[in-house]
Amino acid sequence: MTPEFSLTADEARRLALRAQGLLGAPDRRAGVRGVLRRLGAVQLDTISVLARSHELVPYARLGAVGREAVERAYWADGHSFEYWSHAACILPVEEWPHFAFRRRARRARGHRWHVLEDRDAACALVRDRLKADGPLTTTELGGGRAGGEWFDWSETKIAVEWLLDTGEVVCTRRRGWKRVYDLAERAIPDALLHDDLDDRECVRRLVAQAGTALGVATQADLAEYHRLKGEQVAEVIADTPLVPVEVAGWGRPAWADPGALATPPRGRHRTTLLSPFDSLIWDRPRTERVFDFTHRLEAYVPRPKRVHGYFAMPLLAGGRLRGRVDPAREGRTLVARQLSLRGASAVEPMARALREAAGWVGCDTVRVERCTPEKLRAPLTAALD
Repeated sequence: MTPEFSLTADEARRLALRAQGLLGAPDRRAGVRGVLRRLGAVQLDTISVLARSHELVPYARLGAVGREAVERAYWADGHSFEYWSHAACILPVEEWPHFAFRRRARRARGHRWHVLEDRDAACALVRDRLKADGPLTTTELGGGRAGGEWFDWSETKIAVEWLLDTGEVVCTRRRGWKRVYDLAERAIPDALLHDDLDDRECVRRLVAQAGTALGVATQADLAEYHRLKGEQVAEVIADTPLVPVEVAGWGRPAWADPGALATPPRGRHRTTLLSPFDSLIWDRPRTERVFDFTHRLEAYVPRPKRVHGYFAMPLLAGGRLRGRVDPAREGRTLVARQLSLRGASAVEPMARALREAAGWVGCDTVRVERCTPEKLRAPLTAALD
């Protein structure tokens, strides 16, 4: 592979930021749906600190969009569905055909991790209920658990998740964080309700989409975006519109979106706090390579072993990751339980990001508990006043 372009590390970083909607004027007319289409996948997660991660993603790009408006934009009018991409993700409904390869793979495997003695009968009951009563949660279908543990699923839960995996059922929205299931034949537009694309074409389209969403990427980056295998990417990449490039300091082949290369990335950098599950940073090796920033989610790390906190949110400012904060809320106070800054120049951006986040979630004051380095606490406190 001969690179068609050579990029500096700084140029690659800016291409990545623009591709992710964090450099340049936000498309407010397209709004949350535009963010979803641009990214191609928005990760869902159970953790809610300031807000849930799928709400934080458009907030980071558009500013203080109302949280109810975010939910409506995602789910109303059959605009999206939930399926397994980078993880459990909200996906534009137009991508339904692209995941046929994954549905077929689940079907061929025969089960996920639960096995039913009479799966056909259990699935038939779920189909009949959905057909008769419309979209339902697991609770409405009859309950999700057979016992006390989260993994001890009822027959109904096993059946409906199997139908979700294999494409007969679709998650059309979340209600109280519970999946709402519907029949795919009712929820997916007729023009998209097919599995006509072969596995190779599905992967090719997802690799191309990931390349556009990333701006510039290595093979591993492209694979990680929708959790593909490296060999799958290698097999199709030559047939995508992506062009080979060389990025200084990366030390490995890379590919770029030709549309991104056509015009230099310019415009205003967003100053914001990022969800740890934001697609700009969800790939930890890429984050280290592009931003020289090591970030790990510590929510599942025992408290004594945490370095930066339960849900540390990186600070994006000036196109760089300048620090992080582990936030919480106490009434109308946003609490920065643990905060770190990369130098004095990060003080004002962190203060601005904290004030904006506080206002978005209905807080009117910010309190800093721990600050590293400690010498920056006083100027940060002053900047918050």
